[in-house]
Amino acid sequence: MSEQPLIYARGLVKRFGDFTAVDGIDLQVAPGEAFGFLGPNGAGKSSTMRMISCVSLPTAGELRILGMDPARDGTTIRGRLGVCPQLDNLDPDLNVRENLTTYARYFGISRAEARRRADELLEFVRLSDRAGSKVEPLSGGMKRRLTIARAMVNDPDIVLLDEPTTGLDPQARHLLWERLFQLKRRGTTLVLTTHYMDEAEQLCDRLVVMDGGRIVAEGSPRALIETYSSAEVVELRFGDERPADMAGKLTGIGERVDPLPDRVLVYAADGDAATAEVQRRGLVPTSVLVRRSTLEDVFLHLTGRTLVD
Repeated sequence: MSEQPLIYARGLVKRFGDFTAVDGIDLQVAPGEAFGFLGPNGAGKSSTMRMISCVSLPTAGELRILGMDPARDGTTIRGRLGVCPQLDNLDPDLNVRENLTTYARYFGISRAEARRRADELLEFVRLSDRAGSKVEPLSGGMKRRLTIARAMVNDPDIVLLDEPTTGLDPQARHLLWERLFQLKRRGTTLVLTTHYMDEAEQLCDRLVVMDGGRIVAEGSPRALIETYSSAEVVELRFGDERPADMAGKLTGIGERVDPLPDRVLVYAADGDAATAEVQRRGLVPTSVLVRRSTLEDVFLHLTGRTLVD
């Protein structure tokens, strides 16, 4: 990388007793980058994020955050991070604005500056009209936007987002994506974990896929798709026929055939040509869908699991 990485890890390990949650990973995150962690539950994403956020020290390996050692400079590093946890932990006894101004005081920010930043951030996340409202009546999407605003109140160098849109409806997810995209355009460095492949594809400049505590692939979303999948995918359903049984009859069509519990995926450079070959073989699917490859296809190929394990 041309610039000094804000996050640098080499041979990073985290063990809990006999269990190895993170097994010797290497990674770098550049200033202004949106970097993602993908992987099934138990892959080591959250353990890695906890080490990056300086709330859990590595068992072995080297870790530098903002050029500093978390074991020695944890307090200083935490003061320059913004953290959006997986579960909202807003204070229900405070109103929306107070959740920001009170949190700002933990960083030594003056009351006047805290109010100024709170008003600016509430406008940014479209919550200015709810500034005096209590937290509890807010929708899930509003709470997530407020939690992200709180993570920004100390003007952090890095914002860590753990499953930022889990549980939100599509409209709320897209609004939150818009806000995160605006942060990225401002030059804010984002590091996120997610189970949503479309979210990673929309937000991340670069990402790693983790499985079993190790990094099994790394690159931009487009590069990962080009490396580990095909240009197109044909989704075939065969009614009462078992997908595993039908997969054998599709061998040789396209680059790869993967049976799932409810359908068979055929990976091919040309989906229409693959579909024509299915018909030529006398196979009659109940439904056919030709689509472009996505990160979900990469994920399934690399981990061999469903999206949520």
